[in-house]
Parts: sequence; structure tokens; C-alpha cells
Amino acid sequence: MSDLGRVLGAFRERFGGEPEVVVRAPGRVNLIGEHTDYNDGFVLPMAIDRTAWVALRPRSDRSVRVHALDFGAAGAFELDGLERGEGWLEYVKGVAWALQEAGYSLAGWEGVLGGDVPLGSGLSSSAAVELATLRAFHEVSGFPWDEEEMARLGQRAENGWVGANTGIMDQLISAAGREGYALLIDCRTLATEPVTLPPNTAVVVMDTATRHSHTDSGYNERRAECEAAASHYRVPALRDLTLERLEAGAAGLPEPVYRRARHVVTENARTLEAAEALREGDATTMGRLMSESHDSLRDDFEVTTDALNEMVECAREQDACYGARMTGGGFGGSAVALVDEAGAAAFMEAVAACYEAGTGLSPALYLCHAAAGASTLTP
Repeated sequence: MSDLGRVLGAFRERFGGEPEVVVRAPGRVNLIGEHTDYNDGFVLPMAIDRTAWVALRPRSDRSVRVHALDFGAAGAFELDGLERGEGWLEYVKGVAWALQEAGYSLAGWEGVLGGDVPLGSGLSSSAAVELATLRAFHEVSGFPWDEEEMARLGQRAENGWVGANTGIMDQLISAAGREGYALLIDCRTLATEPVTLPPNTAVVVMDTATRHSHTDSGYNERRAECEAAASHYRVPALRDLTLERLEAGAAGLPEPVYRRARHVVTENARTLEAAEALREGDATTMGRLMSESHDSLRDDFEVTTDALNEMVECAREQDACYGARMTGGGFGGSAVALVDEAGAAAFMEAVAACYEAGTGLSPALYLCHAAAGASTLTP
């Protein structure tokens, strides 16, 4: 049974009858541009064909009642007098809070949430849930759907309610993804440019079977270090810093903070070069840049793990691989590789065997396709 089928079946069982609305929002994989989004920089993600679904129907009161299949749990809250708690429901509740803080008038609903974006894998399951929840409120409350505005509100929910100081990338690609395309995103202006993958290539996501949490890992610490570096150089954000100025003004800057800034500055340059490589269909250059990105995240930003490094090394050893890197915030989760499409199946089999031999962990590898952003289906 498909994940949508599971969600629909659970709705019938729990609430009786058919849902009036079904909404979806995708997870994402970031091809390059890591920890640049909250520095007003450039990122190059693509929405993937792994999705959060919500089957729902409106309520006549101001209650929200949700059954989460992936947690085997139900939760409920009132739209009036929202109070913080713990666990998965805070992502749904945080969206309601962000919408109401922004002046939106909301209606209640009840539904089932489920999907196949692996939790904590670096594929942005949280943003998928946030955008699916935003789409659910859009359907029952009748406010206009604006991709950029909804992305900002999803980010607001994660920053201001959940407590993870993420940038805008995850929510924007989940809102605005284009089927068949990656998106070059300017995280300052939120301008987007669709770019296609080189011919005869494929994207493979490699889940290390290790998990991270933005709120529990060093993610917030890294963001604070970047803000300290920007303050040192008296620039609005590290996006405004050149490598030459970084090196010239390093005196007095703590060495780890200097390296954090060096990663961001060089990663922005790599991301723009990567977009140009995709425009030209140059898989070799794209792969090289992805591998350089991983090395910078490992050595300068220090957010990789032994498991992520092992996975990337296993991938790079394969003839079909153009390049590989960790993806997401780091401290666990997934890596991504650009591979020759004809050799993708053999690549996945070899990498899985290599990684398991090196770590004793059983990974999950996915051949991913670029998907559309959040949308509504006819149930």
C-alpha cells in the first residue's frame, strides 16, 4: 500500500467516511549550499518524491485534531490559547501560532498525517510537515496561498515555536519545488531559478541510519558562530564577505569562528559555480564541487560525523559517482551523490555493502526525482 493509501485508510478508520481534502508537501535534498541559507547566501536544493500527506476535513469549532501515523499517536489543541509542549505536535501547533501571529483567521480541522520522508535523516521531514500543515489550514480557512509567504511562516514556526534556528531553504523548496528541476535560491531576496540536472545523471540519497535533531545538535551553535563572524567584519551577513576580506581581517577572530566563516564564504562561491555547471550540463564539475563542499563541512564547519564521512568515501570509490557530500544540517542524517544514471543500481548496491562493512549499520539508499512543491489533491 502506498503512503497515501495508508493515510486515507487510517482516516476512514479513525474518523469514518472519506476526507474532504488531501494535501501534500515534499521533503528535499540539498545538492550544494549548506549552512549558507541563514547567512543570506545561495543554496541549490530540489524537492524530492518523498512526501508528507495530510488527509483532513474541517471542523465546526476551533479545535485541531491530528493522528500521526509515523508516531502512532494522536494529538489535539485549541486555536485559542496555544501553549507550548513537546514532541511532533509542536510542528503542527507552531504553524497555527505563526499564522495567527501574522494575522490569519483560522478554522479547525481533523485529519491524519503520514508520509515517507525519513525522520531526522537530513531530508527535511520537519519542513514537509510544516508546509503540509500550512496547506491544510489554507484549505479549511480560505486564505490565499503564496509560496514565499508560506515558506516564511513555516520558518517562523520552526524558529519561534519549535526553537530550531533554521534558515529559509527547507520551507521554500517544499513550498516552491518544481517537478524535474532543482532550484537555485538566493536566500536574501528569495529569488529562485529552476535548473536541470546534467543529462543521463541521477541523484541518490544515502541515509546513514544515524539521526540528528536541529534543537539538540550543534546547529544553533554554528549559527551563533556565523553571526559572531559577521559582527566581527561588520557586515549584515556572511553572504557580504569575500574570501580576501575574510583573510585580511582575521586578526582577533577566534580560530574556529574563522573556519566557520571560511566555509560559508567558499560554499556560496561553490553553489553559484554549481548552478552554472548544471546550466551547462557539466556533471564532472558539479560532482567535484559537491565533494569539495563535503570536505569544507568536515574540516571547517565540523558538522559531519564518522558515519557521514564513511558514506561519502564509499560513494566516491564507485566509478559511477561524479561527487558526493553530506546533506542537511549535519551531525547525522544523509549524504547525497550525483551518479551516472545507467550505473545507479549497481552504485547503490556497492555503497550499501561498503558502508555496512565499515560501520556495522544498515543504510537506506533512495534514487530520488525532483518533485513539485506543496499542493492539494482531490481525494
